[in-house]
Amino acid sequence: MASKELKKFTREEVEQHNTEDSLWIIIDGRVFDVTRFRNLHPGGPTVFFDEGIPGGDATEAFFGLHRFDVLEKPQYQRLQIGVIDGEEPTIQGGILRGKVSQVPYAEPSWLADGYYSPYFKESHRKLHKAVREFVDNIVYPDAQERELDGKRPSQSVLDKMTEVELHAMRMGPGKHLKGRTLMGGIVKPEEFDYFHELIINQEIARCGARGYGDGLQAGCVIGLPPVLNFGSPELKARVVPEVLSAKKFICLAVSEAYAGSDVFGLQTTATKTEDGKHWIISGTKKWITNGTFADYFTVGCKTEDGFTVILVERGEGVNTKPIKTSYSSTAGTAYITFDKVKVPVENTLGEEGGGIFVMLSNFNHERWVMCCTSARSQRAITEECMKWVNQRKAFGKPLHSLAVVRSKLAGMIQRSESVQNWLENITYQMCNMSYKEQASKLAGPIAFLKSYSTQSAQLTAADAVQIFGGRGITQTGMGRFVEHYHRTVTFDALLGGAEDVLSDLGVRQAMRTMPKNTKL
Repeated sequence: MASKELKKFTREEVEQHNTEDSLWIIIDGRVFDVTRFRNLHPGGPTVFFDEGIPGGDATEAFFGLHRFDVLEKPQYQRLQIGVIDGEEPTIQGGILRGKVSQVPYAEPSWLADGYYSPYFKESHRKLHKAVREFVDNIVYPDAQERELDGKRPSQSVLDKMTEVELHAMRMGPGKHLKGRTLMGGIVKPEEFDYFHELIINQEIARCGARGYGDGLQAGCVIGLPPVLNFGSPELKARVVPEVLSAKKFICLAVSEAYAGSDVFGLQTTATKTEDGKHWIISGTKKWITNGTFADYFTVGCKTEDGFTVILVERGEGVNTKPIKTSYSSTAGTAYITFDKVKVPVENTLGEEGGGIFVMLSNFNHERWVMCCTSARSQRAITEECMKWVNQRKAFGKPLHSLAVVRSKLAGMIQRSESVQNWLENITYQMCNMSYKEQASKLAGPIAFLKSYSTQSAQLTAADAVQIFGGRGITQTGMGRFVEHYHRTVTFDALLGGAEDVLSDLGVRQAMRTMPKNTKL
């Protein structure tokens, strides 16, 4: 609220201002003069009298219709003329600016008071505190604005992320962190593990802006690892620093109009020139995250030896145009055309014809990241619903007094808890396996988790809309995060592999390891 000195009133004094010519109300111990504002109120001037609150306490009526952040908007702060003498505001709402929520099941259990975890150590807790403050104060405001206007995440935010090496940490543990000062020195490069990365992914997901979340260097998260793990030393030395500093942007370009989950169905071709020094790449890619503003493209191509991955720089013959989807264009979703693009063979990532190994290794990390964000997004929606049923009344009672509502909440909680715990188990395996072991042992479990997580998310989204009613399909106001989540939740169900494909992948991998001598 404003820092100006506010006058103190008694409730009796406020009650005297109960007419159209002088209309005051109380909201959470704060006194507002709405005499002039009542004619500007979206609900019409009579709303203040319909509720029977002129000159009285409008707290319950207000929070039955509005989010807390309405009180924080400058135009409404100006209406506050004082406070009730001897009373302090008690209601917490909106984003808590670095604090851990006290709403039951709003946070993973390792963050809840009195709970323990075998996975998260002191360095994880310190990093969490720092990242939450960073995201809440720097990323969150930009996320809300860019999700609406569709512009690329602000360069100022990306630069601040560079200063604390957030871009580098989102690549996971590895040699690329050596010599970097992570989050002001809170965690050392050699101790950084996948649980640290999990924390970063989940904190960014709390912004509740799905398109922005993908626009915020998601292309780097999935497009740069093939360069880090399979690029030549010369290529890495040139590309990695400028991408991790957010001076240039990269994306992963695999999906095509005729080939989504079917990687071997790609039609983009790469053929060598007669001297063998260059690739000539032709074809199209579709639904490419960050593609509209990318400078580099990690491209899956059909070559003479099979499937090969090649890094392409934006230049002659490379054209991108935006694709409109269910979420904001801040994600930079693109249709890309490669028209006889000439690329040095030194830009080949991994072996010629060995692209499937490059991609399968990359898909594991990509899908794991999506599980991290899906788990945390489900929890955020559960928190929205827990708050709403506690403050919203129907039939004269709080919503949570209805058994059918409690049943929906039970399902939300059970799903978010099971997804998070399965995720933490897989993350522990990743921390104790080499990159090669992860590729061979965890592809199935991660595929299963992603499929289960996104199925759970869609159930939670549907239940949340039912709990919020009409507000759950309204893009502003009380249910705006629920509406946004319900509209965009299917992105996770498709990106990185469709649910059915991933479930089948998990079963096929399990069958390959079945003991031959096992019978009923």
